Parts: sequence; structure tokens; C-alpha cells
Amino acid sequence: MKLYSAIDLHSNNSVLVVLNEKNRVVLEERRPNDLKAILAELAPYKKNIQAIAVESTYNWYWLVDGLMDEGYDVKLVNTAAVKVYEGLKYTGDEHDAKHLAHLLRLGVLPTGYIHPKEDRAVRDLLRKRAQLVRCRTTQILSIQGLVSRNSGKRINTEGVRKLDDEGISRFCGSDPVLAMAIKSNLSVLRCLDEQIAALEAVVLKQARLKPEFRKLLTVDGIWEILGMTIMYEAGDMKRFEKVGHFASYARCVSSSRWSNGKKKGEGNRKNGNKFLAWAFIEAAHYAVRYNERIRSFYQRKKDKTNKIVAAKAVAHKLARACYHVLKERTPFDETRAFA
Repeated sequence: MKLYSAIDLHSNNSVLVVLNEKNRVVLEERRPNDLKAILAELAPYKKNIQAIAVESTYNWYWLVDGLMDEGYDVKLVNTAAVKVYEGLKYTGDEHDAKHLAHLLRLGVLPTGYIHPKEDRAVRDLLRKRAQLVRCRTTQILSIQGLVSRNSGKRINTEGVRKLDDEGISRFCGSDPVLAMAIKSNLSVLRCLDEQIAALEAVVLKQARLKPEFRKLLTVDGIWEILGMTIMYEAGDMKRFEKVGHFASYARCVSSSRWSNGKKKGEGNRKNGNKFLAWAFIEAAHYAVRYNERIRSFYQRKKDKTNKIVAAKAVAHKLARACYHVLKERTPFDETRAFA
């Protein structure tokens, strides 16, 4: 008899459920997050288990890898796409696991992409770099805000980086407290610069752009590190049938629900890959800075809306362009992307 399993994964324990073809529970147990204990529970049913659904939580690596090493067919659940009947008065971990196994049995379980194990370490390092870059931007904005509020003057990013004791005293006058606030931001900023440079050096030593992704470097705003970020976050491009699917995964598509020609609301705007979305926003900022055609497109959008919407529009264009560059194996054509 065919069996279908699901695991509701938590921080320190997991709920295991196995259903048969008639949707009856064969196994229902809560076990600590110990691979040996979980494998021992599943062992008696192994030859009949068709697949195992595992929630895509923050800590799924060890469980999915362990199950796959034992020969199980593992499905990583796209939890954002799984809907439970809202009329239920009670739900719990056991119910959630049963629901996932039930969807798996019916063949309608929404699944996510299991990134190759050998690529995850570099991908996580690039994610750490992105996190530190955002922290660095926070320090720069904080210094710019302090200077603007207290002196009425503006200072750009390059000026922030060149600040020394003389420059700080010029903006702060004789206020030692304000000077200390700026110096503390500068200390963190320079520490972040060192850590980001160290991470980039390790990434460049450990990995290179795969041949099929080399054409990304022809896209304005994308260099080696950002190209690798896009490569590791996108994974296998074959899973995106259309350019719209890739743009949506990169969170470059607006979310809306329409009925009878009228907008009825919005869907899940956060559905997709936030790291890929960040990468294309970063690429957009650099492209606007160095490409005249893209800068003109950005200015037109900005005049009609605002700079945030305009940057997102550039990111959307770049995401679509990258899809065609990767699919067609052709260099970036700015006239085609920003006509």
C-alpha cells in the first residue's frame, strides 16, 4: 500500500505523520529534532513511503539532507502557498502535518526549490554580505542625518567615508556629544567595510560564475559578486517557464487581485525571494548611476511617481533582461530592455 508522509518542523521538535491511500493515519508522533530518532520512526514504512513533505522553515537543511541521503523522495513545502480551511475552530501541529500529507497524496502540494547542498555555504555567505551591506547603509544614513539636523548642510556618501576629526569638528562645532555620535557610526562603518571585503575575498576564492551565468556581467549594474548573488538565489533557471515567473520570484511584480475589471485587493507581496529582490535593487542603483539610457528611464519614472517606485521599475526591467540574457545566452541589450 502506498504511504504519504509529512513533517511539521519546529525549532526543537517535529511532528511526523504518515497517511495511507485512504487518507487514514498510520503514524502520528512528535519527536525531538534528532535525525536518528526521526529515521527510526519512519524505517518500518520506508519501502511504501512515496514521498515526504517537509515545511520550508528556517532550519530545514539538516532534515531534508538527512532524509534524501537515506533515499527518501523529499518535497520542500512552499508554506506561503498552502491554505487551510479558515472555518476550522481548532488546528494544531498534528493537523498541519496531516494536511500536508493529504495534499501530497492528492498531488496538489505546493513545493519549493531544494537548492543543491554543495552551493548553500557560498549562498549563505553572500546573504551575510547583503545583511552587512544593509547595516553599512544604515550607518551612512545615520551620519548624514546627524550632519543635516545639526548643521543644515548635506554630505554625500563619499564625504562620509572621508570624514576625519577635522571634518567632524567642522560639522559639530564644539559639541563633544554630537562628535561622539558621528565617531561611533564611523567606527561601525569602517568595521563593516573590513568584514564585507573579507567576505567578498572568500566568496571569490571559493566560487566563480558558472558558464551559463557569465553573460550576467554584460548587464549594467551587475558585477562579479552581485552576479553570483543572482546565480545562487535563482538556482536552476529551467524552473522558470516564463519571464514573468522569474520577475515575480524576484519580487519585481506588483501584487493585486482583480474581478470584473476592478481591483479587489492585494495578494502576498512578500511571496518570492527577498535576497534576489535586494540584488536587483542594488543593480538598479548602480545601473542608474553609470548608464545614461537607464538613468533617463529612471528620471521619467521618478517625475511621475517617486524615487522608490522608479528604482523598483528599473529593477523589474533588469530582472526581465537577466532572464532573457540567461535563457538566450546573449549579451545585455539596453535598447531592447529600456526602449
